Amino acid sequence: MKNRAIVLFFCFVAGFNAIAQSIQEGKAHFYAQRYQLANNVFQQLLKTNPTDAEALYWGGQAALSLELDSSKKPAVVKAWFDKAVQLNSSAPLLMIGAGQADLFENKINDARQKFESVLTMTRTKKGESASILTVILQANTTSPNHDLLYFIDKAKLQLENEKAEKTAELYLAVGDAIRKAKPGEGGGEAFRNYQEALKLNPTYALASYRLARLFDSQKNWELVFQYLNECVQKDPSFTPAYYELFYYYFYRRDYPTAEQQLQKYISTKAPEKDIQDEFLYSQLCWARGDFNCAISKAESVLTALGENTKPRVFRLLSDAYYQAGDTLKKQGNEEGAKGAFANAKKYSDRFFSKSGDENDAIILYDYQLRADILDKTGGTPEEISGAYLQSTRVDTLANLKVDLLKKGADRFKARGDSLSRVLEGVLRTEVIKVKPTPSQRDYFDAGFAFYQGKDYTHADSLFTIYVNKYPEESYGYMMLYNIQRAVDTSMEKGTAVPWAIKYLEILEKDTVKNKKTIIGVAGYLAAYSANILKDKEKALQYLRRMLSLDPTNAAIQQNISVLEKAPANKPEPPKTEGAPNNQAPKPSGVPGNQ
Repeated sequence: MKNRAIVLFFCFVAGFNAIAQSIQEGKAHFYAQRYQLANNVFQQLLKTNPTDAEALYWGGQAALSLELDSSKKPAVVKAWFDKAVQLNSSAPLLMIGAGQADLFENKINDARQKFESVLTMTRTKKGESASILTVILQANTTSPNHDLLYFIDKAKLQLENEKAEKTAELYLAVGDAIRKAKPGEGGGEAFRNYQEALKLNPTYALASYRLARLFDSQKNWELVFQYLNECVQKDPSFTPAYYELFYYYFYRRDYPTAEQQLQKYISTKAPEKDIQDEFLYSQLCWARGDFNCAISKAESVLTALGENTKPRVFRLLSDAYYQAGDTLKKQGNEEGAKGAFANAKKYSDRFFSKSGDENDAIILYDYQLRADILDKTGGTPEEISGAYLQSTRVDTLANLKVDLLKKGADRFKARGDSLSRVLEGVLRTEVIKVKPTPSQRDYFDAGFAFYQGKDYTHADSLFTIYVNKYPEESYGYMMLYNIQRAVDTSMEKGTAVPWAIKYLEILEKDTVKNKKTIIGVAGYLAAYSANILKDKEKALQYLRRMLSLDPTNAAIQQNISVLEKAPANKPEPPKTEGAPNNQAPKPSGVPGNQ
């Protein structure tokens, strides 16, 4: 009887160890983001023991991670832990799961009460249970709503207590919690906690991975590379590290090494398969310039996922089809190029209709590509301009927005027609709005584009701002003078005259340099004085100022002679240089780069 009891005891222990090992196996899959494999392990365990608290808790975490639609996650976690608590109502882990469900529903106080109850149940004379505190922090960190600062303080007290239990997992959980609770400012504190985790467990691959992700957010690529390699050395099956290494080499255009890392990423998930792996390969094909391969693999993703396809797939397809069309066009295959550009437009439309996902947010390049595609597929000038204007909505550096707006403006300037020049002016005006400190050249280029497009109202508005900002510069007065000449071609309104007088005043500060322009402007004022004002003496004053600069000019001498002989009330209209015509005048000279 005694021997039989011993045998039964060892059978029980062996069975317990097998279960424990399987739980650890499932958690290893979970932390390595192999959520389907983790779920398979926990489901198998629950078939054997439906009330196993650890299997129920971690099964809930796997189910939560497998739900990709964030709007459905609250229902998933609530349904899971409602059922789990019914099966095993006294298990601390499952009470934490129920608290996590409360967090997803933004019931912060209810969650805190549950977590506090669990801490009370598991507390010892030495302090809190490190494993329980770890799970509570994880529950808060993985929830959209949280009570992190409160439980971070509790964890710090635990870690500062010399007698209290400390684990590498608790230090890691504190680091993760701090990063979420204090975005942008908790990096240093998180780093120290991750380092403490590694001191307790130097082989802790997840801690090395967290350090890599921490330095990724700081764009310290040397340390990112260091910690990712440390991670896979400690655990050669750590899937997400290979994913990051793939992109590390991908962005450095080391495509052969990137492909090696991609193959390792896929192999560590085996037999778990993910159609998104095909998308990673499509990116690699795209980067290599193999657009047919990129299109084929990306379309296989679209076929498999249908309406669940991520916007990034449509982005890649629109770009790959556009570049494939460009290649076909250069090869003289106009029909093939036309079809490729049409597909680029189709997928661009779909991208912009679905790009609300924060992980696939619209970037500046998307608008540049959109404008290029519209240009190839019969988009109107207004539609193309609109793509550039919409780029200002992107949350990025102002100088990057300015660069893209200027590219669009240059595109319309090159077209040269009046509508294009007006749209150029619209984009250059947007540059002024986006730039923290617009330059003199920015105002001039915007106003001049409107002037060339014969939109004199907007041109006048911009150059009025220009002369107020730069009253000592001649270019603003020059343009306002020319704008009003174009508006008032008969001179009857005299709207160009005040600007001509001011422009002439500035020009005469350097009569040698500005001789030709002075003669033209003074000629305009002479003509206006003679023909519109009927003021013979004022007209002669301007003519004599012209002659003083060019004493041998026979045309000026002739005009003076004619005007001097004419009756005071009926002067002959002088034939002066700079007289108006029916065409918008072309100003001479533009300001230099500011």
